[in-house]
Amino acid sequence: MAPVATTPPVFESCASIGGNIESSVFFYKDYGENMAKVLVLNASYEPLNITSWRRAVVLLLKDKAESLEHNGRVIYQNFPLPTVIRLRHYIKVPYREIPLTRKNILERDRHTCQYCRKRGEQLTLDHIIPRSRGGVDSWENLVTACMRCNVRKGNRTPKEAEMELLIQPRKPHSSLYFELLKYTRDDLNHEWRKYVIGIN
Repeated sequence: MAPVATTPPVFESCASIGGNIESSVFFYKDYGENMAKVLVLNASYEPLNITSWRRAVVLLLKDKAESLEHNGRVIYQNFPLPTVIRLRHYIKVPYREIPLTRKNILERDRHTCQYCRKRGEQLTLDHIIPRSRGGVDSWENLVTACMRCNVRKGNRTPKEAEMELLIQPRKPHSSLYFELLKYTRDDLNHEWRKYVIGIN
């Protein structure tokens, strides 16, 4: 006789407990806090924040969000563990200016020379259009460069020096940008990349 399909305890309790949905989800299966982070998109598909898989599941079960991406892991049978979710209702978020600093430029460029891909501590900042030729300090005109490439380029533009940039530099779109960089290193959470501008 074939086994009778039953509703898993986690979902059964979620349906009945209501306000205690969050606590009822957590006893079913523990993937660990750092093992599964979930990208939360606003209703407009803009990155809003990064949350735990547990909180993401709660939002899905409460029908406050929809699942857009998953990586193959499952919580129960045909319920995939989400990696990207989108809120069903738009949340207005105040804009925060991101300071233009050496640290932030290095973070944006993943501590990698934007000419030769060299990584390490011996890194400098290079003005794409040299300051002596009117170049300004801006997100679009500053890139990370190793000392060798910076000296080689000298008082020239990349085109004049025949040095190609890995990517065209741009200003980070939000204060969440650097958190997104951290969680997408080494092909981690690759499903996120299509929703984030400037992540390579």
